[in-house]
Amino acid sequence: MRPKERRETGQVDLFRARLDQILDPAHALVKLARSIDWRFLEERLGAVYDDDPGRPPLPTRLMAGLAILKHMHDLSDEVLCERWIENPYMQLFCGEEFFQHQLPFDRSSMTRWRQRMGEDKFIALLQESLSVATRSGAAKPADFRQVIVDTTVQEKAITFPTDAKLMHRARDRLIRLAQKHGVPLRQSYARVGKIAVIQHQRYAHAKQFKRANKALRRLRTMLGRVIRDITRKIASQPDLTEVFALPLSLARRVRDQRQRERGRKVYSLHAPEVECIGKGKAHKPYEFGVKVSVATPLHRCRGGQFVAHVKALPGNPYDGHTLAEVIPDLERTIGVELERIVTDAGYRGHHAPKEKRFQVYVAGQKRGLSPAIKRAFRRRSAVEPVIGHLKHEHRMGRNHLAHSAGDAINAVLAAVGYNFRLLLRWLALLCALIQVLFASALGRSSQPQTA
Repeated sequence: MRPKERRETGQVDLFRARLDQILDPAHALVKLARSIDWRFLEERLGAVYDDDPGRPPLPTRLMAGLAILKHMHDLSDEVLCERWIENPYMQLFCGEEFFQHQLPFDRSSMTRWRQRMGEDKFIALLQESLSVATRSGAAKPADFRQVIVDTTVQEKAITFPTDAKLMHRARDRLIRLAQKHGVPLRQSYARVGKIAVIQHQRYAHAKQFKRANKALRRLRTMLGRVIRDITRKIASQPDLTEVFALPLSLARRVRDQRQRERGRKVYSLHAPEVECIGKGKAHKPYEFGVKVSVATPLHRCRGGQFVAHVKALPGNPYDGHTLAEVIPDLERTIGVELERIVTDAGYRGHHAPKEKRFQVYVAGQKRGLSPAIKRAFRRRSAVEPVIGHLKHEHRMGRNHLAHSAGDAINAVLAAVGYNFRLLLRWLALLCALIQVLFASALGRSSQPQTA
């Protein structure tokens, strides 16, 4: 069933005042709420629902507003619910007409709504942020014809992976699952396994690697024994075989993988999609998460350096090979044809579409450089502070959403929160400027006229 969307009713209550009557209409969040085309979001995001009978879902404006506020102010779901119930401006932004003293939704509703929407639907929020920027004068459509493209790593909310911790955790998860389903085991290795992990960590810290490797071999042996024991016990029970299929598969991969071998590895048991990515940073040689492509306008817009496109790239592809997918997706998002794409040296040998191949300029190239291209190369680093803001202020630095779909959703919502944060600042600046002009005009008119 489609959601019952909110509409401005103008209804009055004898015992309650309307929010639009008690709040400051010049507040930036109120102006932003009026600038967003909520009907467009209702059409795009409401398309995932059908007309079958059932309980209607929560209104699109409420859930979309919560998603924007969450990533605009870097809040968790729990903290957002606490802030929303005490902040009338947030309630007005989400479409409420009267102040609510209780949440009209459950916190878990936000998780289920994100899962239902997916990355494709959240692109509409990014498009609407750019549309509001052009309508409010913060940007012009021509600003997005020349872009800078770069990649970064969106880290997952996991602990730093080591072989000892992974094997200990894999054995512990198998034992807990066996106890839950009543599978008797010969031995759990709970006490000796914990001692072996502590010994390995202490020996490795003291650089006594022979002793550390001996403790690691004990952990691998314990994990193998538990795997074989469970496999024997559930061999004749098809229902348990299906329950243990994924945990046993992950445990076998953790037991068999080695530190120096190539290929896909398991770095987290609760997030097996995590990849190890090296970006050449001296302070952080390896990051564990997913590679993300970020595109911003080449020249700064009036309202700031907006994010034109963002996309998660699972599989840790080579940067130059991502342009074949990123450029068409970028043009669909912004709705204009790109004239110039500036990248860093990591995009050498790129696979851009044929019609765009000579419009991609890679830092370090020497041929065919006009003065305009040389100036564009000097602007290439403008994408770096944008990536820093996305990571440290809009929840891209540590992703808590589950699975590969969560990686893609979190990247898009981080860009949405960043753009709307710039728009909030732009609208507040316009309001302050209007007040200053009005005050100066009032002061001139109040001065006495002299003959």
